[in-house]
Amino acid sequence: MKLTFYFIAAQIVDFKLENMRTCSQFTLVIMGVVTGEIEVASVLPPAKMFKASVLDADQLFPKIMSQAIKSAELIEGDGGAGSIRKVNLVEDDSYMKQKVDALDKENFVHCYTIFEGDMLANKFEKISYETKWVSSPDGGSIFKSTVKFYTLPGFDVPAENLINKAKEKTAVMVKAVEAYLQAN
Repeated sequence: MKLTFYFIAAQIVDFKLENMRTCSQFTLVIMGVVTGEIEVASVLPPAKMFKASVLDADQLFPKIMSQAIKSAELIEGDGGAGSIRKVNLVEDDSYMKQKVDALDKENFVHCYTIFEGDMLANKFEKISYETKWVSSPDGGSIFKSTVKFYTLPGFDVPAENLINKAKEKTAVMVKAVEAYLQAN
């Protein structure tokens, strides 16, 4: 886990001094990026887990994770890079929108960014995930993910808390998909 800070010039205001020289006033905003690595093992092979957790997610997740997800639907695109998905959540009747940044079905890679929704409000600019399913030596698979939380100024939560919560949610998702596939 690492914490990176970067600076963004958020506002430039031009004004004229009495002697008519133009000057600029800059307001700097400090935003943080919290990065975490997540790995969760599964007894099932990567192709099976990728298909269920990525390609069939819109239909599957509302069934197997109904305590968290009401519905999911593709609202733009064909599911590949550039597509937009809306996920309606149970908690507080909220939602999130995700943009698919990359989808590689042969290598089981799925990268996406949560760019809109109640979960971002006053905390995050966006949350990005780079995920991949890889084979494990025992014939199962390992879900590997890099998550980046782009925090807004004033949002002060320890990086460990963000990463630990992401790890917990990821483990629940992987185990729910695994259990469903084993039962069906």
